[in-house]
This record gives sequence, C-alpha cells and structure tokens, in this order.
Amino acid sequence: MVESLQNASSIKSLDSNPSINAHVSRIMEGEPVNVNEFQELARQALPKMYYDYYSGGAEDQYTLKENVEAFHRITFRPRILVDVSRINLSTTVLGYKISAPVMVAPSAMHKLAHPEGEIATARAAAASNTIMVLSSMSSCTIEEVASSCNAIRFFQLYVYKNRDVAAQLVQRAERNGYKAIVLTVDAPMLGRREADIKNKMIVPPLKNIEGLVSTEVDNDIGWLRSITNLPILIKGVLTREDAIKATEVGVAGIVVSNHGARQLDYTPATITVLEEVVHAVGGKVPVFLDGGVRRGTDVFKALALGAQAVLIGRPVVYGLAAKGEYGVRKVIHMLKDELELTMALSGCPSVKDITRSHVRTEHEKIHSLL
Repeated sequence: MVESLQNASSIKSLDSNPSINAHVSRIMEGEPVNVNEFQELARQALPKMYYDYYSGGAEDQYTLKENVEAFHRITFRPRILVDVSRINLSTTVLGYKISAPVMVAPSAMHKLAHPEGEIATARAAAASNTIMVLSSMSSCTIEEVASSCNAIRFFQLYVYKNRDVAAQLVQRAERNGYKAIVLTVDAPMLGRREADIKNKMIVPPLKNIEGLVSTEVDNDIGWLRSITNLPILIKGVLTREDAIKATEVGVAGIVVSNHGARQLDYTPATITVLEEVVHAVGGKVPVFLDGGVRRGTDVFKALALGAQAVLIGRPVVYGLAAKGEYGVRKVIHMLKDELELTMALSGCPSVKDITRSHVRTEHEKIHSLL
C-alpha cells in the first residue's frame, strides 16, 4: 500500500512538471528526442542518392565511424558541491557573443535536403543566436543568405588557382556583411566516396573544383590577408606541425577537422587530436572542432579538451531534411539542452568552468592501468 502511494505521488509530481510532460508527449507523438533520431527521419525523407551523399564518408568509412565513436571513449570526472542553479551556455567567437558553443559548419547544397536550402538553415541559426558558416558550394547565393535574416555569419572558401574567383567571392562576402573567412585546406582533390560512385551521383559544382583548388596553403593565406581585413580561420588541421604553421602565417583561428571523414580515410577522429592542436598553438588563437558531434556531452568533452566551440554539419542537414527550418532549430536546441544538463551534473555553471580535469581520455585510462 505504501509503495502504491509512493508511485502515485511520483506520477503526480511528473504530471506537474511541464518539461517532463513535453518530453513524454514528444515520445508518444514520435517526435525525435535526440539528434541521432533525426538521421533516420532524414533517411526516410530523402532519395537514397541524396541521403547517401550527406551521410557517407570516404572509402571504408573507418574515420566516419571513429569521429562519433571516439567521443564514447571519453568519460567524465564530475564535481559536486557546486552551485549549478544557474547555467550560462553563452560564449564568444572572434568577439561575437553566441548563445552556446555550437556553430553551424559549412556543408554543400542544402537544397538537396530541403527546397529552402541554406536560407532555412540561416534562419534557424539566427533564431538560435549562433553563427552559421556558409559553404562556397551552397545552393543559395551569398546575397540570398545574407538578406534572409539578420545574423552573424562566416563564409567558407576554397582558394582557386585562378585567384580572381576567390577574390570575387571574398569581396561579395565582405559586401554582404560576413564577418570572417573560413579557409578549407584539406581538399586539393575530392576524396573517394564510394556510395556516390555506386549511385552515379553527379555534383557539377563540386566536380568543377577539382583542378582549380590551390595546394599552396602558406602563400594562399598570405594572399588572402592582403585582399581582406576579415579574420581568416583555417579548417582542416589535424597535426601539431600544421597547427604551428597556421599560427605562423597569421590565421585568426583553427578548425580541427577531417572534412567530415569525406576526404582521406584512416585519418584520426578529430576529438582524438584536438588536444595536440590546442597545445601546439599555446593559446595564440582559438581552436574549434568539427566532426562526430551528436550529443551535448560531446560538446562538453570538446570544450574540456580545449575547443572554444564546435561546429555541426550532418546533424544540421538531417534536421533540415526531416523538418526544414524547424528541424535545424530543434537540432541546435537539443544539443544546447543536453549541454546544459551535462554542465549542471558536472558542476560547471558556465563554459569557462569546464576544464581539462572534467574528462578522462582513453589514453589516460590505459596509462592508469600500467
């Protein structure tokens, strides 16, 4: 009888909690309850060719799997006796305040996922008070995205052998209020994506890049700095050596990235080399991470290992394919909610309170056993 009363009391307390009620309602209605569930919705919504294009990686897809699974091997060292009644997720990126350390990564051709394409993505990022990095391979123009909403956004660039092409893109980005250039340096040629080969996927804009992209990164950055006052971030760094070179040529930030595992297979998962890059730059420039982020816990782990923020690519596209602008907003919101909970349960009232001592890596676990 006592147990029955306790159960009834427990149910009553759940009923009086609006957030729990909303969570239960979403489950009953089939609404996604985490970012991973959006991937299945996207698979159902898209033609197989387009889903495979977005979801696939290079060759054996070892790195594609590792980008996600490497996060699973990092565990927490939570702190107690900390006042976490108020959690502040906000941070700054190049001086711009955003609501949480989660940004939208550059990814190509959003109109394959949804008719509104990057305009829907941009509006979702703006509504979430975060930064979107527009891909130079976007389906919508620089101008269309800029006029769609008022927000801080960056522009991703490949440097072409014909520098007039790059110069024109940079000038258009500047004129339309983009606040930084993100230079992708890991794609002098396209990786071998076998799902696209099987599907006979033809992507003319991407194919046109081959043979046009410059491989002289040092010179490219110097040249870019000579034609624009916008800060330049370099995306595609995975080693200490390249991180040092990047700081020496004057970049404003580094994105640790393996191009979503779409270029060279068997490169390391980005989270496993983040700390190497962070130590190499020694605080001279901010370091960001993309690749494999699917949970708020992943965001926390990246911050603990030295990232200033993360960028999300596939989750955004999956949200867009499943539910348009609302889906992208929902994906970002889910990650923020999960990050907030992780911070509270780890004893971190703000992102500044997240430290290296809050996580334990696989290497540390093995070392402790020796």
